[in-house]
Amino acid sequence: MITIKSKREIETMREGGHILAAILEDTKNYCKAGMPTKELDKYAGRLCLKYGVKPAFKGYLDFPANIIVSLNDEIVHGLPSDEKVIMDGDLVSLDFGVLHKGLYTDAAITFGVGDIDPLKKKLIEVVKKSFFAGAKKIKDGAYLGDVSAEIQKYIESRGFSVIRCLAGHGIGKNIHEEPTIPNFGKKKTGVILKEGMALAIEPMIAEKSYELEIDPDGWTYRTVDGGLSAHFEHTLVVTKKGYDILTQ
Repeated sequence: MITIKSKREIETMREGGHILAAILEDTKNYCKAGMPTKELDKYAGRLCLKYGVKPAFKGYLDFPANIIVSLNDEIVHGLPSDEKVIMDGDLVSLDFGVLHKGLYTDAAITFGVGDIDPLKKKLIEVVKKSFFAGAKKIKDGAYLGDVSAEIQKYIESRGFSVIRCLAGHGIGKNIHEEPTIPNFGKKKTGVILKEGMALAIEPMIAEKSYELEIDPDGWTYRTVDGGLSAHFEHTLVVTKKGYDILTQ
């Protein structure tokens, strides 16, 4: 069942979203070449204590880390470790959620470490702009399929692939709620959006094929062909005439 959030719930999610955005930005700035991804996880955990929020992913389906750190051809669910070291020129995706006063928010960013090549810069730009291309279709009474179709159109028109086995989702009292929000689809299909729905829209794109595989760690998704990947996400709420981003 898709829930409609009250004004009080939306404002609580906005509070949590501001904290989430601050933690993501601080963790991005802390990230340096030569650093194990486990160090980013520890840093994000310390920031959660500082801000008085709970990391949403830790313990969810037994995920053991505070934050998801995915590098280069890793799409999402990258498990931080002491062995995986960030190198100059790497593409880094951070996916993070917080629980604040009983309500969840979720967001993700992709950025480069040091000097990155034009392809990586293009991936970062396209995944972010695809989010906003889809978001332009959001308003009370719109079809969710219009959002998915617009994201797909933007990504594929720039020569990249849309990851198809993973999707965005509703969010609020649970980290994952209805509806499921794929990043591809057909216009005039799917759920009719209503004012007060909270959605985590998260395009994930690949340089080459969208086919993926899971690492032996049981968590990390990466492209089968080794192509680069990027991820971008915000939690937003549907309004009468558009949308309101809560995680910025």
